[in-house]
Amino acid sequence: MIEFKDVHKAFGPKQVLRGFSLQVEEGETMVIIGYSGTGKSVAIKHIVGLLEPDAGEVWVDGKRVDTLARKDLYALRGSIGYVFQFAALFDSMTIGENVAMGLRKQGTLSESEITARVAEALNLVDLPDVQNRMPAELSGGMRKRVGIARAIALRPKYILYDEPTTGLDPVTSATIDALMVRMREQLGVTGIVITHDMRSAYTVGTRIAMLYEGKVRAVGTVKEIQETTDPLIRQFIEGRATLEGSAPLIGTDAALKAATEVGAAIAAEVEAESEQATARPGGLR
Repeated sequence: MIEFKDVHKAFGPKQVLRGFSLQVEEGETMVIIGYSGTGKSVAIKHIVGLLEPDAGEVWVDGKRVDTLARKDLYALRGSIGYVFQFAALFDSMTIGENVAMGLRKQGTLSESEITARVAEALNLVDLPDVQNRMPAELSGGMRKRVGIARAIALRPKYILYDEPTTGLDPVTSATIDALMVRMREQLGVTGIVITHDMRSAYTVGTRIAMLYEGKVRAVGTVKEIQETTDPLIRQFIEGRATLEGSAPLIGTDAALKAATEVGAAIAAEVEAESEQATARPGGLR
């Protein structure tokens, strides 16, 4: 189980998380939705220790992440796969080398076992014949599937998906959605998905949480979110520019406007830190 307890996180004067609390049960796929720059990606980076909370606690399987010794944090990361928004593949490595990277860093498998594990992972994402190709030779959707293969090659208990369908056409997005469902149903993987894509959220989620102004505004099943009477959530999930019977939301909510403007820069900064971490052999290690 993953649990956030009253987590606060600021970047300089900008408070991003303001008492974020959420519990993710084993075997479910929790989808986190919310406006751009409101801290969704910031939140999940606490799970693997890429960020530490200014206040509050993050727990994974009964262990408080920010208090773990380095070797224990590394062990925890071995149970968590991370799928970055832009796949974060290494251009100088073949696809097979990208998928094998974490396995080689672990140092527990022979080369023949690594080769078999890589083939297994690529087969699971329906890319059986790309091991010797380079990332530049693949489409955006294929690169995202390789990112998922790299995550599942370690046979993780959890997978964190950061905007997995962003920038993809509807057919490719549906393929990625089907893969995420397969990870849960066939492999028993617990997932957290960050997305703005409500079609994807409804397809892959067992529950959906909306993050607003640094806190969870609501959490519920897909049906409960679809049927909510909360006007702000309805405005978001229906993609309307205004609340029903009101002026444009951005004109009446200065806090949201500020979060949207500065949050994108914060998220980009944290994404850069994350991708630098994964640019080392062994990824997050």
